Amino acid sequence: MEQRIEHDTMGEVAVPADKLWGAQTQRSFENFPIGEEKMPPDLIHAFGVLKEACAAANHRLGTLDTRRYQLIQSACQAIRAGELAEQFPLSVWQTGSGTQTNMNCNEVIAHVGNAQAGETLLHPNDHVNLSQSSNDTFPSALHIAAVTALHTRLEPALTEMLLCLQRLETDNQTVVKTGRTHLQDAVPITFGQEISGWRSMLEHARDMIRASLAGLYELALGGTAVGTGLNAPPGFDAAAAEEVARLTGLPFRPAPNKFHALSARDGLVFSHGALKALAADLMKIANDVRWLASGPRCGLGEIFIPENEPGSSIMPGKVNPTQCEALTMVAVQVMGNDTVMGVAASQGNFELNVYLPVMGYNYLQSVRLLSDAMRSFTRRCLSGLTPNREKMAENLHRSLMTVTALTPLVGYENGAKIAKLAHQEDLSLKEAAVRLGLFTPEAFEAAFHPETMI
Repeated sequence: MEQRIEHDTMGEVAVPADKLWGAQTQRSFENFPIGEEKMPPDLIHAFGVLKEACAAANHRLGTLDTRRYQLIQSACQAIRAGELAEQFPLSVWQTGSGTQTNMNCNEVIAHVGNAQAGETLLHPNDHVNLSQSSNDTFPSALHIAAVTALHTRLEPALTEMLLCLQRLETDNQTVVKTGRTHLQDAVPITFGQEISGWRSMLEHARDMIRASLAGLYELALGGTAVGTGLNAPPGFDAAAAEEVARLTGLPFRPAPNKFHALSARDGLVFSHGALKALAADLMKIANDVRWLASGPRCGLGEIFIPENEPGSSIMPGKVNPTQCEALTMVAVQVMGNDTVMGVAASQGNFELNVYLPVMGYNYLQSVRLLSDAMRSFTRRCLSGLTPNREKMAENLHRSLMTVTALTPLVGYENGAKIAKLAHQEDLSLKEAAVRLGLFTPEAFEAAFHPETMI
């Protein structure tokens, strides 16, 4: 393999000739052969935004000349377009500050810019990393990537699911069925009301996620190594945040306290907690759907869901609720990721948290999985969900808890006697009430209308 020689402050390093990175990236690539998890593309895209914004801020403040700014800008635009994706090979399991990924970006941008210029005008540290430190760029890139993913991935998928639930809620407003609590029969409910609970869960989760954006809009840029702003010109934090906002169309702003911005990751934890709440709601909805669809003959069987693929390699004709299962597995993964987020955020020591790469990886994985799973579940399960009206009506009239409609007439204890006798001797509520002498057949028919108990 053809190689070229790059150097850093520790000496010379051989780099594959077809790669655009430099010595520090190569050292990291060789020193951390751990796992298969690479820095997420969303994070690299965010660095493309960040480096262009910082170059623009430096140019505006007079610390970077126009030619170098334009070269950095051009390289960053190529990163953001995904044209250089193969140039970012580093493992998540590297230095906890993400320094080597920051340098990977600096080195690639410098290499691309110098190739475009036809001469060496950009130095990775002196120009691309000007007024910055890995300690403030990586937390800022995390926030940019997180917010962008929420807006472009999660929000559209969640909105699509909500619209589907709103349609199902409207379509099933008058379909009366048995309610259930403690996995036991309860008083009636309409299927539309049941679906409204699902819809409201997702609306509340959406509102919690949106509320978490406030902390993520704050950027650590300008804090440099420890939060004092050393080697960044006055006003750099505001100028850089303004440029990030311009490039993304989102209201990013400088963090008011850079010591907090470098050493704590509570904004990400709060936001991921909202993602965990969404995961918990999705778990409940998916479980409700697969319970209600259980059968087809020996389960509840109150709804029909699309039959997408054979469910068994041994049982002919079996079809399983696979979209529900995929969604619940995603929910479990997100809940596990949330534990990582909380533990990692608690480990900031003095002026820096050094669990940044794993937090970025887990956060972005949660957003991606939730977005993809919601979209798949909506399109391949929810959109084709229909009620089994006959089964719902049968279960409604067999339910013993509809006796609740009679308690205003005979009292709680007599109502319990009716239900218990009906259950013990496999009678209808009408037969039990008449046998106990609490109603005549005609009086029972006049009083008992479970469809009106909603």
